[in-house]
Amino acid sequence: MTDGWDWRQPGASGAPAGTPGPGHPPGGAPTTPPYGGQSAASPWWSDALADPWRDPYAPAAVVVPAAPMPGTEPEPVTDPDAPRHPKLRQMLLIPLITALLAGTMGGALGYAFAVRGGAAGPVLGAAPGPAPALAQRPPDSLAGVAERVLPSVVTVRMAGVAGISEGSGFIVSADGHVITNDHVVAGGTGKASVVFNDGSTAPATVVGQDEESDIAVIKVTRSGLRPVEFGDSDALAVGDPVLAIGSPLSLANTVTAGIVSALDRTMQAGEPGGPTRYYAAIQTDAAVNHGNSGGPLVDAAGRVIGVNSTIKSLVSEGQEAGNIGLAFAIPINQAKRITQEIIGTGKARRTVIGAQVGGPGSNTNGSGVRLAAVEPSGPAAGAGLRTGDVILRLNGRPMTEPTDLIALVRKYAPGSVVTVEYRRGSTRQNTSVTLAADAK
Repeated sequence: MTDGWDWRQPGASGAPAGTPGPGHPPGGAPTTPPYGGQSAASPWWSDALADPWRDPYAPAAVVVPAAPMPGTEPEPVTDPDAPRHPKLRQMLLIPLITALLAGTMGGALGYAFAVRGGAAGPVLGAAPGPAPALAQRPPDSLAGVAERVLPSVVTVRMAGVAGISEGSGFIVSADGHVITNDHVVAGGTGKASVVFNDGSTAPATVVGQDEESDIAVIKVTRSGLRPVEFGDSDALAVGDPVLAIGSPLSLANTVTAGIVSALDRTMQAGEPGGPTRYYAAIQTDAAVNHGNSGGPLVDAAGRVIGVNSTIKSLVSEGQEAGNIGLAFAIPINQAKRITQEIIGTGKARRTVIGAQVGGPGSNTNGSGVRLAAVEPSGPAAGAGLRTGDVILRLNGRPMTEPTDLIALVRKYAPGSVVTVEYRRGSTRQNTSVTLAADAK
């Protein structure tokens, strides 16, 4: 019994009906016999193992798949529905995008509210340009100098019978010595306080003071102090730029600028009933007022070249004096010498020439200073000067008033040798005088 199909090919013999020949796979396609000859194709086809109609009489065969050629392998396919773990970059990206969106939305809402409220308007000013050279504040500029010196300047307060006296001062040693004016601490209890540049305060004690030179030294106990740098007041020239630093009218840390207006401006100053002070001052037009007393006058390098001491003003008796551009400072060479003597011995020496000036017959109509008396064995007598001689110049500085001779002599230290030009009768002569310290 057959299924009605005849698998034989014409000319095939001995094969029962319905049985495909060995060289005829289902479908009737002839093949080359596999027995004894060379087979051009395998009797197995690619899906033979899964084909229910394969020839049961075909010989067994093992089909070894050819080695894949490089580049022919299919790319791996990832299941899009498979669960994934978020990466660190994704975890950081999400909050960053959220923040950007929030900022953008906030800016847009802010702009909208500003426009609605009328706050939006034209942009004022041009684009900023480079800062000018003066605004860059190099260390040698006035601003740079003030920045360096201000930490060494203090406000000095002294309690007295008449109340609180206030002035300025500056630190001259790392262990706390401060220079100020004698008239700032005069009449006080000896206990003072200082206010530093940063606003902190500390108590201070008076080390010593010299009335005639108007220099006083106080000391504060504090670590980390920055002393000032000293300049040379003898090297100054008229026109040099200067800064005055202090606490005028209780305005601490005030800096004013000016120039050296004159040198060796002889001063005679003092309060009613107090001592008379003489010094050959540095005159400046830097603004100085009450409270600047005792503060430093510094040069363009930030070195102290004077101690601000007094001013001249156009006021009536009893009125408060103010700055009109005439201020005077004690030369630092003189102030430094006196300070060292006060620290070392508690008092300062006074320099003298050994002669007296002024009195009857001293008027020379501005052409010199007449000696009213010459002390025996004094410096003037030792140089050959006599009573009645007229001093014309001292170290080249013209003498016109008795104050000039006293103030200029005070400027020099005891032992200094000065040149004196004088007139005796109608003869002009020169001599050298070795100044001495007054035995007081």
